[in-house]
Amino acid sequence: MDNELYMVAGLGNPGEEYEHTRHNAGFDTVDALADELGVRYWKNEGGALVGKASYRGHELLLVKPQSFMNTSGGPVSKLMRAYGVAPDHLIVVHDELDIEPGTIRVKFGGGHAGHNGLRSICDKLGTRDWFRVRIGIGRPPGRKPVVDWVLSRPRSKDDTEAFDHAVSEGADAVLCLIDNGLEKTQQKFN
Repeated sequence: MDNELYMVAGLGNPGEEYEHTRHNAGFDTVDALADELGVRYWKNEGGALVGKASYRGHELLLVKPQSFMNTSGGPVSKLMRAYGVAPDHLIVVHDELDIEPGTIRVKFGGGHAGHNGLRSICDKLGTRDWFRVRIGIGRPPGRKPVVDWVLSRPRSKDDTEAFDHAVSEGADAVLCLIDNGLEKTQQKFN
């Protein structure tokens, strides 16, 4: 990838009650990136918390939309326009039910698979062609409703370790994607 501006948008819901829930895996991953890159200042801009970082000659906008998951596309598209970020320089980090906890997958393009945050971004951008770093949270056990699963925090030691591992891997995958492109990142993380 070339030396340009990249937007890394982590999806989640604002507010203390949602902190570190499975659905906020995107927020947690962006926070891990911010820690790694030394971002200490977040600005409320365009309906999102925005942190700016430099990484190996690239400028990064770390973005956490504050409009709730289902309307993430509004702040993401507004900031992309404001900063002139092309869709192929957008990396969206989100939770994924169909991936085992503790693992991640990286891809470019695709559908939204019923994920309302992705649906909102697809609708607002008018394209599905952007990078996704998918944080595995797995399916709920038994008959537990999906909404209760995604809005809960990992409870057991194993679940918490798997979640934290996937968040850390997700942050590494974002940087690998910027450094090495999609194919090498997929070889390493998929």
